[in-house]
Amino acid sequence: MAKCHRNNIGSLILDHSPSANASAGGHFRLWSAFSTAAFRRKIFDAVSCGGSSRYRHHEDDFSSTTTSSSATTTISASFTAKSDDNNVSEKKEGRARNGKSEKLSDLLSIAEAENEIETKKKVEELEELKRVVKEFQVESETKSKEAACRVRLLSKEDSEARVTLAMLGAIPPLVGMLDVEDVESQIASLYALLNLGIGNDANKAAIVKAGAVHKMLKIIESPSPPNPFVSEAIVANFLGLSAFDSNKPIIGSSGAIPFLVDALEDLDHKSSLQAKQDALRALYNLSIFSSNVSFILETNLIPFLMNRLGDMEVSERILSILSNVASTPEGRKAISIMPDAFPILIDVLNWTDSPVCQEKASYILMVMAHKAYGDRQAMIEAGIVSSLLELTLLGSTLAQKRASRILEFLRIDKGKQVSENYGGNLGAAVSAPICGSSSSSTNPNGVSKESLEEADDMMSEEKKAVKQLVQQSLQNNMRKIVKRANLPQDFVPSEHFKSLTSSSTSKSLPF
Repeated sequence: MAKCHRNNIGSLILDHSPSANASAGGHFRLWSAFSTAAFRRKIFDAVSCGGSSRYRHHEDDFSSTTTSSSATTTISASFTAKSDDNNVSEKKEGRARNGKSEKLSDLLSIAEAENEIETKKKVEELEELKRVVKEFQVESETKSKEAACRVRLLSKEDSEARVTLAMLGAIPPLVGMLDVEDVESQIASLYALLNLGIGNDANKAAIVKAGAVHKMLKIIESPSPPNPFVSEAIVANFLGLSAFDSNKPIIGSSGAIPFLVDALEDLDHKSSLQAKQDALRALYNLSIFSSNVSFILETNLIPFLMNRLGDMEVSERILSILSNVASTPEGRKAISIMPDAFPILIDVLNWTDSPVCQEKASYILMVMAHKAYGDRQAMIEAGIVSSLLELTLLGSTLAQKRASRILEFLRIDKGKQVSENYGGNLGAAVSAPICGSSSSSTNPNGVSKESLEEADDMMSEEKKAVKQLVQQSLQNNMRKIVKRANLPQDFVPSEHFKSLTSSSTSKSLPF
């Protein structure tokens, strides 16, 4: 019984086969072909050594074999099903790929067709432009006029056509047509040139280089007055051509400025509103080049602009021109000698509904106050202080900075004015350190010590009086500003306003 028990245990748990020893490196290994429940059942049968043990053992082997076979069948069926599914999905993917390929092919075909159409269209347009330019070569005034009208139409809104027409050589014959006395040919040529220069600096330079400026002035200076429509077209061309910086000195020195001023003033009432606006804008373009200011001052433009400054529609452009004029010494002098120039400019500082005009007017006054002492006195007499104080509180940021700078210039002048009231030598003696011993009664300039002390007392009294007047003026101006701005009566000035009373000797113009 014990032997049977030992043999069954050995046959169940240990495997002594040579293959097992070889694979396990000569060591025994556990048999892992049955579950925990089956292991318990086999232990029970081995202990009992009954015949049913073998039967059950074989039954379990059969059951295990059957289960394995069933599992194999199930796995095989599952694999077959998955294979079928993969085949179906591959077919679907193949159809999808074919569909995408066909769609991509269609898109490529459409794109190629569109490219062919676009290319054909461009070729046709190029051929048309070539035909138009060739018509200028025909010695026929009618053909040239038709070609000019065609160029005007083609280049009106097509930037590529402007470039192509210029490359094909359309500009020289159009400029040559200005020598023709026929008014219609002149108008057609002028507007064709105008459209060719829109947004194209190279064409603007080419038009001037071809002699268009001098030919236009020749039409203007002819014995018979030019047709109003021709004059309007010439003004428009000067506006377009003057927008290019390289053309500004050429046009300014050619004699075009007096013509533009005449068109702007319109004393004969022949200029249209559009021509006046174009002339004003062309004069602004030309005033940007400082060398043209001398040509502008030879005309009556500055007085005309100052008298028109109240017109809100053109005031911003007028102030822009005056700003460019004020950048030169002769321009500042021309503005300052004009009667009521400063009252007019100071009045602009009160245009609260036009901040841009306030900024431009304050710039002109700032430049003039920075450069000339006499202009500062004229500004004070015109009542600029109250307007500047109001601007420092209610103006735009740029206008506030410029107003503050002007106030600094005016405060510096007050100190200079006090010293100058006692003579230049005295001022020099007061400002310079006194040399020599303390017992000396005179300084190197010959001014006695008693005179210096008396002068100091007088200057102290003068400074006190000036300071008192300034304080009174500030208080009166503050009440006016508070009233105009609808601020509370107990309004307290800001630190920025208080800082305006601080001294400064800065001479720069950062704004």
